[in-house]
Amino acid sequence: MYTDLSIPKITKNWFQTNQLYLMRAIARVEYFLKSNIDRAEDTVDEENVQRWEEIRERAYKSENFQDDEENFYPTDIANETASALEQLTNIFDLSPFEQDILLLCAGAELDRNWSLLFAKFQGNPQQNHPTFSLALEVLPESHWSALMPNASLRRWRLIEVGAGNTLTTSPLRIDERILHHLMGVQHLDERLAEIELPMPEANYLGLSHQEIAKQLADIWLQASDETEMLPVLQLCGTEMASKSAIAFTACTSLGLNLYAISAESIVTDTNQLNLIKCLCEREWMLSNRVLLLDCDELEIMEANRNSAIARFIESIHCPLIITSRDRRRQRQRPLITFDVHQPTSEEQQLIWQNALGNIAPNFQGHVETLVSHFSLSPTDIQTASLRVKSLVKKVEEQRDKETQESLVSPSPHFYLWDICRNQARPRLDELAQRIEPSASWNDFVLPEKEQRILHEIVAHVAQRTKVYKSWGFGSKSGRGLGISALFSGASGTGKTTAAELLAKELQLDLYRIDLSSIVNKYIGETEKNLRRVFDAAETGGVILLFDEADALFGKRSEVKDSHDRYANMEVSYLLQRIESYHGLAILTTNLKSSIDQAFLRRLRFVVQFPFPDAKQRAEIWQRVFPSQAPTEGLDFAKLAQLSVTGGNIRNIALNAAFIAAGANEPLRMKHILQATKNEYIKLERSLTDTEINNWV
Repeated sequence: MYTDLSIPKITKNWFQTNQLYLMRAIARVEYFLKSNIDRAEDTVDEENVQRWEEIRERAYKSENFQDDEENFYPTDIANETASALEQLTNIFDLSPFEQDILLLCAGAELDRNWSLLFAKFQGNPQQNHPTFSLALEVLPESHWSALMPNASLRRWRLIEVGAGNTLTTSPLRIDERILHHLMGVQHLDERLAEIELPMPEANYLGLSHQEIAKQLADIWLQASDETEMLPVLQLCGTEMASKSAIAFTACTSLGLNLYAISAESIVTDTNQLNLIKCLCEREWMLSNRVLLLDCDELEIMEANRNSAIARFIESIHCPLIITSRDRRRQRQRPLITFDVHQPTSEEQQLIWQNALGNIAPNFQGHVETLVSHFSLSPTDIQTASLRVKSLVKKVEEQRDKETQESLVSPSPHFYLWDICRNQARPRLDELAQRIEPSASWNDFVLPEKEQRILHEIVAHVAQRTKVYKSWGFGSKSGRGLGISALFSGASGTGKTTAAELLAKELQLDLYRIDLSSIVNKYIGETEKNLRRVFDAAETGGVILLFDEADALFGKRSEVKDSHDRYANMEVSYLLQRIESYHGLAILTTNLKSSIDQAFLRRLRFVVQFPFPDAKQRAEIWQRVFPSQAPTEGLDFAKLAQLSVTGGNIRNIALNAAFIAAGANEPLRMKHILQATKNEYIKLERSLTDTEINNWV
C-alpha cells in the first residue's frame, strides 16, 4: 500500500463520469433511507412501492452498474480509471457497510433535503444529521465493527464524530478532504496546507545536484520492489533551496507530488502529533503526496520537540524526505543520507549562462568573476538574472529614445554585481551589524608599508579565481585557501576604517560581528553561533570583521576542567572555519600579544597600525575637514602637537564643528581647543601646555 509509486492515468472524461457515478451511488443509499422511513411510518402502499422502485431503477439503470440485483456496487468506469469512490474503497479496504456510511454522510453534504429525511426518520427535528444508529438500522450488511476507533472510517478520519451523549447518536460528518476526493478534486488537506512551506522551482539544478536527485529516485524504485516501507532519505547541508529542489526533482521523475512542512510545526502533544501523522499518511494514500520535513532550524529547538520529531520520523508510514543542516542519526527506520554542497564553480557558471539567456554574451568573462565572489544557489542565480534582464531592457529602451552619443548609462556588469551583493546578503541581524563603507584612500593616513599590505589583501581577494582555478593552486589542497588578516593597534588607529576601505575597494559588504552575541557561557553555544555566522556568510560578497577579537581568539588555556576543554574546542573550530571560509575574515585587536600564536601562524596577513607621529597627525588634521566646511586660521602643525590617534582627531573635529555652528562662526582654533578639552576629559587624560602651546 505504501510502496506503490505509480499514478493512475486520468482521462479528460473522467471527472464528468466520476460525478455521475457518485450521484447514482448516493441515490442508492437514498433509496434505503426513504424506504425505511416509509416502513417506519407504516405507509408502504402500492403507490409508494411503485414510487421507490422507480427511484431504485434510476439509481441502477446505467452502464456503470452491474445488472445483478444482489450486487449494488459499481464496476470500473468505461474500463478506464476507477472512480474516486472505488479508489477510496480499495485504498482503505472499506466494507460495503462502511462505504454506505461514507455515502450517507456525502449525501448530507450534497443535498440539503436530506436533513429533513434524517429528522423524520429519527423523530426529532434537532436530529437532522446522520448517525451510526441510523446507519445500523437503514443500511444493509451493517456490522458493529465499522464503529471501532481502529476501523477504517475512524482510523483514517474519513468521517468525523461530533459531540453527543453516546457514540451511536452523535452526529457524523464526512471529512472535507474526503468529500473533495469523491468529487474528483485533489488538494492538500487544509490542516496540512496551513503549515505547508513554499517549494522552490527546480529549473536550474547543477549536474551534481541532478545526480543526487537521480540516486534518490533509484533508491525508492529499488526499495518499492523489496520492502513495504521505503527508507527515509536525508539531504544534509546549508543550501536549503537546493535541497528542496533536489527532492522536488526526484519526486517529479517518479510522477509523485511533494509538499513540505517545517519541523517547527511538529507539536509535542501526542494527540496532535498523531493527527498530523495520520493526515500525512492519508495524503500519500490518496494522491501519492510525498512529505518533505524541513529540519534546517531544528538545532535551536527545545529537547522535547526534538524527541517528538524523532518519534514522528520513526513511526510515520509514508515516503519521507528530511532536509537538515547536520546528519540525524539513524534509529530503527532505515535512513539514507546525502551531503548536498553548493554547486561547483563550473556548475554555477553554466547555471548563470542558462539563466541569463540571450543577454549572456554581454557578460562574457564577468560571470567567472561573479562566481569567484558569490556562491549563489540556482534559485538565487535565477532571481538575480531576472532582475538584471529587466534593468538591461530598460537601458535598451532608453537607448532607443536617445542618441548613442548623448546616452550615458552604467555598465550592465555594474547592475549584476550590485544585484548579486543584495541577493547574497546574509541574514546576520542577530549576530552582526552591516557597515556601509565610506572611507577612501585619500581619507586614510597610514605608513607606506602598512598601505602596501592592504593593497596586497585587495589583490588576493580580487585575483583568487585566477590563482586558485586557472593557475591550479587550489587543486593542490583545500586547506589554507581562506583569506584572513589581523589588524592590531591601539584604539582609534584606523583598524575599522581600514576594513571599510577594503570593503569599498572590493565592492563587498562589511559585517561587524557582535561578540557579545557570539560568546556564550553555556558549553557548545559559542561554537554554534560561530557556525551560524560563517554558514550565513558563505554565499559570498561578505567581509567578516571580528572587532576587538582578543576576547574570542585569545590564547588557549591549560585544560583544568571541562569548560577549558570546550573553550579550546571552540578555538580549534574557529581556526578550521577561517581556513575554509571563501571570503575575507578580518580580526582586530588592541593587544597583539594576547592573540594565540596558533592563530597568527594561520593568518595570511598581519597589519600593525602604529600610533601616528606628528607628521601623520598633521596629515590627518588636513584631511579630516570636509571641503565645504568653513574654516579660518587653522594651523595644522600646531594641531599635530596633540598626542592622539586618528579616531580622537575625528571626534575633536566633529565636536568643534558643532561648537562653531552653534556660535554661527567658521571653525577656528578656539573651537578645536574647547572640543579637545572635552575629548581629554572623556579619555581621562591631562592636556599639557606643550600640546596646545600658542593655539589661541
